[in-house]
Amino acid sequence: MIDLSYIVPLEAVDPLIDDHISFLKKYYAQKTFIASGAKVPREGGVILAVSDSKEKIKTLIKEDPFHQNNVARYTITEFNPTMTDPALGSMLSA
Repeated sequence: MIDLSYIVPLEAVDPLIDDHISFLKKYYAQKTFIASGAKVPREGGVILAVSDSKEKIKTLIKEDPFHQNNVARYTITEFNPTMTDPALGSMLSA
């Protein structure tokens, strides 16, 4: 799980949204990202990612325009899902 926390006002984040969405789409197409969205309240976002290493996630985060423009802080939490919805489970095993 990638947890993003904005470290600047939303006025500095909003101009980067389209580029951030392009970044997300790239990794959805590669089946690395499986869910994402804004936190409520909008203080950042969460991305669920599948990878065989935390280092790969750290590397790809550097491509995020939010990272490149220093508007968000990132926390990566690794976990091993022991129970999932069947549809999600098939995505994780692929």
